[in-house]
Amino acid sequence: MTEAAGSGAGGGARPGAEEDLGAALRRAAALLAEAGVPSPRVDAELLAEHLLAHGPTGDALGGGGLGRLRALAIAGHPVPDGFWDLVAERARRVPLQHLTGAAHFRHLTLAVGPGVFVPRPETEGVVQVALDWIAEHFPGAVAPAPGEAPDAAGPARAGGRPVVVDLGTGSGAIAASVAHEVPGAVVHAVELSELAHAWAARNLALPEVGGRVRLVRGDLRTALGELDGTVDVVVTNPPYIPPDMVPRDLEAALHDPEMALYGGADGGLELPLAAAATAARLLVPGGFLVMEHAEVQARRIAERLAASPDWTAVRSHADLNGLPRATSAVRA
Repeated sequence: MTEAAGSGAGGGARPGAEEDLGAALRRAAALLAEAGVPSPRVDAELLAEHLLAHGPTGDALGGGGLGRLRALAIAGHPVPDGFWDLVAERARRVPLQHLTGAAHFRHLTLAVGPGVFVPRPETEGVVQVALDWIAEHFPGAVAPAPGEAPDAAGPARAGGRPVVVDLGTGSGAIAASVAHEVPGAVVHAVELSELAHAWAARNLALPEVGGRVRLVRGDLRTALGELDGTVDVVVTNPPYIPPDMVPRDLEAALHDPEMALYGGADGGLELPLAAAATAARLLVPGGFLVMEHAEVQARRIAERLAASPDWTAVRSHADLNGLPRATSAVRA
């Protein structure tokens, strides 16, 4: 890594010994901007924060995060060891989450790295669609809001324990979030990739998840036959990119596993439609499906589901940018 850091984008990055943290952050942000990184200053700060929070002498930030880091930058704190190596890697568009080993998703910090799809903010909204449905139909299963007293009667009084399935769990982000935010749920997660399954197992063992997710290694098209007709909610972010397209973000194109990206034939709809077929097999009548997809696929997916006798109440859901990012339906 040292040799690579001395060439290309990292070649001009190594400062003299007199450069302090504030100057280093400015220089790093300029280098990352030149490399096309979308959020260069924030990424530079997060790399420095990672090194200072996990240094050989412990957390040099004292748990203060970016706020403490920025104060240290103003005060002329030394540049942490390894900073320019990480900046050079980020300039080569290695995902920030691979360099720090962590991805923040809803209320959890997940472990990620090579071999697993890095969860995106758009998927947080897909989870919210599922949680809203669960809160309406199984209110006693949802964790109380901060400051709100738990329901003493528990889930048994308020609709029972919802059974939730995450098809193609990847890092485990969806399943972990549902288990964390709906402690009364019974959650199952399916993943085919051996590497992604290992990352998911690590994340589903987080204390916040509480061991409440059953993780199965298998194909989303055939898995969980023992649950046929018993599931209340299926949430899925299947691979959906058409095979002749390349992801816009270099981080995804170069570092996310192809198995997690490409949806197969029919313009990338092969796996999304297979996930919908599995959901139809798993769900009870009146059960709920929500699926993430590309915005350009929204109309076709809605038409396919609406044309099937398996589904009613087909609905599109926009992401934070107003793009149709997910489709939901109710099992007929």
